Amino acid sequence: MTQLHSLKYSGRMGRMVPVLPIFAALVLSSTCLWAQQAARPSQTAQSSSSKSSPSASSQSSGQAPAAKPPAETHITPEQAKELFSSVDELTKFASEETGLPIRSQVKRTLTTRVAVEKYLLDKMDDDEDAKRMQRGEIVLKKFGLLDRDFDLKPFMLSLLKEQIAGYYDSKTKTVYLLDWIDPETQKPVLVHELTHALQDQHTDIEKWGDQTPSDLSHNAAEDNDHLEKDEMDTARTAVLEGQAMAVFFDYSLKPSGRSIIKNPEVIQELQDQSDGSDDSPVLARAPLLLSESLLFPYKDGLGFEQDVWMDKGRKAAFAGVLDRPPSSSWEIMNPRNYEQAKQPSVLILPDIHPLLDGRYKPYDVGQVGQLDLRILAQIFGGEAAARELTPAWDGGIYWAGQAKSAKTAAEQASTKSIALFYLSAWKSPASAQAFARMYAEELGRKYSGVKLDTTDKAPASEDGDEVIYSTDEGPVVITVRGKYVFVSESFDLGTARKLAGLLIDGQGTGEIRTAQFSIPKSGLSTSWVSFLHSCGMMKAAIPR
Repeated sequence: MTQLHSLKYSGRMGRMVPVLPIFAALVLSSTCLWAQQAARPSQTAQSSSSKSSPSASSQSSGQAPAAKPPAETHITPEQAKELFSSVDELTKFASEETGLPIRSQVKRTLTTRVAVEKYLLDKMDDDEDAKRMQRGEIVLKKFGLLDRDFDLKPFMLSLLKEQIAGYYDSKTKTVYLLDWIDPETQKPVLVHELTHALQDQHTDIEKWGDQTPSDLSHNAAEDNDHLEKDEMDTARTAVLEGQAMAVFFDYSLKPSGRSIIKNPEVIQELQDQSDGSDDSPVLARAPLLLSESLLFPYKDGLGFEQDVWMDKGRKAAFAGVLDRPPSSSWEIMNPRNYEQAKQPSVLILPDIHPLLDGRYKPYDVGQVGQLDLRILAQIFGGEAAARELTPAWDGGIYWAGQAKSAKTAAEQASTKSIALFYLSAWKSPASAQAFARMYAEELGRKYSGVKLDTTDKAPASEDGDEVIYSTDEGPVVITVRGKYVFVSESFDLGTARKLAGLLIDGQGTGEIRTAQFSIPKSGLSTSWVSFLHSCGMMKAAIPR
């Protein structure tokens, strides 16, 4: 799921978040402006009543709107020269801050808004991740994480066109400077992007950041290979953005004599002052899944880096994390687990293909990581449910298939063509019961005609408690056994019960395996992608 997010968002829910490898070369200026705006009071509290500088006021959402939007201006040749010369100085700052050496001079070029928007359009239309995003959208809607009438692609395009504030392209090894933003406003963004350049010189982030298989899985070995790697891109995107945000903050705080290590409380203070969408009307109206996934690599990634830096030192937080990256959103959200080399739980997916392949073609498979669960609980049950259930999460996986009977494009674009199951593990039976109740109570948000079905209900037994609902898209079966909750949506009742037995029995009675297991790779594709992170509900795909 983190891949949907990965929304990695790539057709994975988890990436729900990460936002996205399709946008790996980009930085959402809303996130950087969130940090800049939040940092500003700490730097200039003594002159808060003074007028904003032209560069700050031009991007502030606090100004009264002008009767007519001002015409876009462009920097002068002298400003362009200043901006070009500042790249080396800012690279030096980033190197001193991170301890990552400058192995070569970073290439730089000035670009226009027209060129950037064309770049975005080309990426949205042609990039493999964009195609996966379109596929993943239907699964997100089936889960109830996006409304049925939400159109993801144009929304993401509007957001990126609104928010682009500079970017580093890891393919061309070039940092792009924008000709419509004055140098002083660009410099904090540049130091963020130049941190990515240093990361790239330390480890090839094109390969390092793309660990999730891009192809569909068609057998049990491939399913589990996907599951093993599903959250890696979300976690690695959070590392890249968390490190860059640490440098960004320290650059912004330097005039006040503060830093995120000398003054660790500053991060919470700044986050309390801004929700990250103040300067972004588009982001402000984003569905919760997208806003949480898009901001996860920046906010949670920053918190992860700050904790590791304070606990283990600068080398461990930068080069050390790049050399031994976390593999899950769980580690990003719980940095001490990463520091202690604890591995996240990964549930096993037994061989379901003999049961399903006759009627369904594989559509998506992935983990429902701790980030995904936090978002799902927040959407379904609100902040209180998210606070209660997120720490109780102990693993989750899902599989979605598309009915072979769906022949037309319209049929295939409908959630009615998709059947899915979701197995979650919890730290206690009480948490499992609480999650099952919350999930059942929210079925009406995504289906019509939801009714409790008492005619086909199996008696409670050692096999678990089963509840069945009828909906306009077929049965929904929720089975609770001990610390496991199994949910089947749109599979017929007989198939749902067989899947519940396979999945829960398949976990065995021992410890849940970790992501260190090995699957034979013979015959598997070697191409990798990451979807949104990149921005992390979903494995959230967040621009770099």
